[in-house]
Amino acid sequence: MVGDNVEIGVYSLNKALALAESLELDLVEISPNASPPVCKILEYKKFLYEQKKREKALKAKTSKIILKEIRFGPQTDEHDYEFKKKHAEKFLKEGAKLKAFVFFKGRSIVFKEQGQILLLRLAQDLEELGKVEQMPILEGKKMSILISPKKK
Repeated sequence: MVGDNVEIGVYSLNKALALAESLELDLVEISPNASPPVCKILEYKKFLYEQKKREKALKAKTSKIILKEIRFGPQTDEHDYEFKKKHAEKFLKEGAKLKAFVFFKGRSIVFKEQGQILLLRLAQDLEELGKVEQMPILEGKKMSILISPKKK
């Protein structure tokens, strides 16, 4: 970028600006917190483009956490439980977190022990695919459990 006739080194602000102007490039501050501040002579638009490209690449590498939910009633029968358990297995295999909850309607709150037993049974059945991140907790009319997939 910088021509062969330019020495790399420490310059005063005026000299650096004059040098950048003579090369028809921009003086860009790379590290303002350093002592003395680090600057480069380069094309500013190209610098911004490269910076955005790096940020986009870093963002693409980060994994997004997906949360899937499964809803049960306090007196869910065996067939419905097995059906929903298969869906839970599929979600955990895909790498999504699973939030299973029992929703208590009206007076069914008296069956909160049944709801807790149901959620613990689900956690035990899914033990080889995921680990319990949060034990069953009653929040208002909902009792929920959080299961995250095991690492491969």
